[in-house]
Amino acid sequence: MGDPAANPNMGPVINQASLDSMLRSIEIGKKEGKLIAGGKLPATTDGGYFLEPTVFADVAPDAVIAQEEIFGPVLALIKVAGFEDGLRVANNTEYGLTGSVYTSDPARKAAARSAFHVGNLYFNRKCTGAMVGAHPFGGFNMSGTDSKAGGPDYLYLFTQAKSVAEKL
Repeated sequence: MGDPAANPNMGPVINQASLDSMLRSIEIGKKEGKLIAGGKLPATTDGGYFLEPTVFADVAPDAVIAQEEIFGPVLALIKVAGFEDGLRVANNTEYGLTGSVYTSDPARKAAARSAFHVGNLYFNRKCTGAMVGAHPFGGFNMSGTDSKAGGPDYLYLFTQAKSVAEKL
């Protein structure tokens, strides 16, 4: 809110409809987990659409807020038994835009490369902020086309394939 140079950690929501959708998700989250931070509109918005960063703990892997792409500052924390269980939980959704794994273990990196079903996998960094024009980007399943914007196969999405056969 206000000058983004003075407050770089809280950007606006795109519009009222998106904000309303996030507020609905927060109400659902209050029934599905424990609200531990945020969840409210800021006292002043300077005429924009803003939402406090919101965190829910003790969320079940199959909860709505764990299964939906909210695209806003709403986070669901899910306890897992270990690395393999974490991959299982992360893959237990119909979405797969991006994912992050924080580890220095080469075996876990290899396992994530093989088993984490996301279009863009990041190691030891956040899972947002693909560089447009430099980093191909796209998701799996309901999070995209599997074609990566900025990648060489992306141009094929703008073509119409045709198969032609002739008996000789």
